[in-house]
Amino acid sequence: MSFVDIAEFPTALRNVTFAIRNPRAGSESLINELRQVVWSVAPYLPVAEVNTLKYYYTRSMARTSFTLVMLAIAGSMALFLGVVGLCGVIAYSVSQRRREIGIRMALGAGKSAILNMIIGQGIKLVLIGVAIGLAGALGLTRFLSGLLYGVKPGDPLTLVAVSALLMAVALLASHIPARQAAKVDPMVALKHE
Repeated sequence: MSFVDIAEFPTALRNVTFAIRNPRAGSESLINELRQVVWSVAPYLPVAEVNTLKYYYTRSMARTSFTLVMLAIAGSMALFLGVVGLCGVIAYSVSQRRREIGIRMALGAGKSAILNMIIGQGIKLVLIGVAIGLAGALGLTRFLSGLLYGVKPGDPLTLVAVSALLMAVALLASHIPARQAAKVDPMVALKHE
């Protein structure tokens, strides 16, 4: 039987943590009073890392908050790219149909009819995209359900609100090429081809 010298082992660090509920939490006066109370009992004890519950809550949620901010930025960029893409697709379609639009206008189609035709085309594209997006969102919500707070993964209000936002954005994105198409001079469009 051998004896072990206690001096060989490093001393263990021991921390004591107290949680104090007080309406003055976080104020310097409360911290000073706590220090005085602790030092009146044991003057050699340091009072360190005095923090509020809000500090610990914010620290515990930092990774989740960062992830949600990054998802919001990615979603905003996706919305922006979708608007630019939709505007580009419709503008390209209008440029390819310039002769058709010129013939329609030469035969008596008004600017409102041309506007409605081009905007209708954009809305059809967005309806297809929203349908595919909703199907994908409902299929993939289980992977993101851990990041959601206060919202169910298949929350109908959220899905309807996002779909309505996308439809409104698509309407605005379709309006620019539609206005350009409505300004087409039939004679120029027919001579151009």
